[in-house]
Amino acid sequence: MHFNPYGGSGAQVAAALATLVQDDSVSADDVLDTCRAHGMTLTGLTDDEGARILGWGRRLREVFAAGNGDQVELVNRLLATAAVRPHISGHDGKPPHLHYASEDAGAVERVQAHSAGGLAHLVCEAPDRFGLCAREGCGIAFVDTSRNGRRRFCSTRCGTRVNVADHRARQLSA
Repeated sequence: MHFNPYGGSGAQVAAALATLVQDDSVSADDVLDTCRAHGMTLTGLTDDEGARILGWGRRLREVFAAGNGDQVELVNRLLATAAVRPHISGHDGKPPHLHYASEDAGAVERVQAHSAGGLAHLVCEAPDRFGLCAREGCGIAFVDTSRNGRRRFCSTRCGTRVNVADHRARQLSA
C-alpha cells in the first residue's frame, strides 16, 4: 500500500489552485480541469462556483507563501471555513477512501474541504515540504514529495535557470 504522508491529492489540489490564481484570465472550466487533473470527480462548475473557488485559491496561496510559524493558524482558518467533517466513501466503484465533505455537498464546499484537509495533513506531518517556487517571477506553488525534501523550486527547469544565472553572474564578476 502506498501512503502519501504529504497531504495526498488534497494538498496537490491546494497547490494547483494556489498557482492558478496567478492568472487573471482563468475560467470556471480551467478550475474544473485543474480539480479533475488532481483526482476530484466534479461534474461541472458554474461561473459563480469557479469564482468562489478562485477566491479560495487566494487563501490557499497565503498558506504556501507563509513561514512555518503562520501556517497552522492559516490552515485552521481554512478548516473552520470549510467545516471539514471527515468520513469514508466508496463512490464510483472506487475502494473506500477518505472524504472531507459529504458526497451531496456542492462543488465549492467539496473543493474547500478537500484542499483544507490535505493542507492540514501537510502542515502537521511535513510543514517544510511545500511552498512557492524560489525563482523570481515564477510563484508556482508546490508540494515537495522528493526523497530528500529540500526542494526550493517548482521544477528542475526553474532550478536550472537560477543556477545558470548564478553561474553566469559569477563568471562575469571574476
